[in-house]
Amino acid sequence: MKYPEEVLTKDKKGNLEVRNIISKGKFVLYDYRHSKTFKQLENKKLKLYLKDKERNRGFYLIPLKGSRYLMIEAKQDKHPDRKVWNQKKRKPEGLF
Repeated sequence: MKYPEEVLTKDKKGNLEVRNIISKGKFVLYDYRHSKTFKQLENKKLKLYLKDKERNRGFYLIPLKGSRYLMIEAKQDKHPDRKVWNQKKRKPEGLF
């Protein structure tokens, strides 16, 4: 399946990935999927955005052994209009 350019991102090696929404509310949680197969990437990294009055704060969630995660705050987002892929609706949507 072809995904809109607005939901694609590149990893450090230059491979295309799809930002896929998992859950949404006063927060947004999404994972990264392979752009051709839509399978979850091996690193199973997640990104969490929390809605703040002033800005959206982003955090990377990196899985550790067991059911634990390492949470690292992301740099200030250069793209406030970032979009993610909603697999259920099969269309892109904004974070908030």
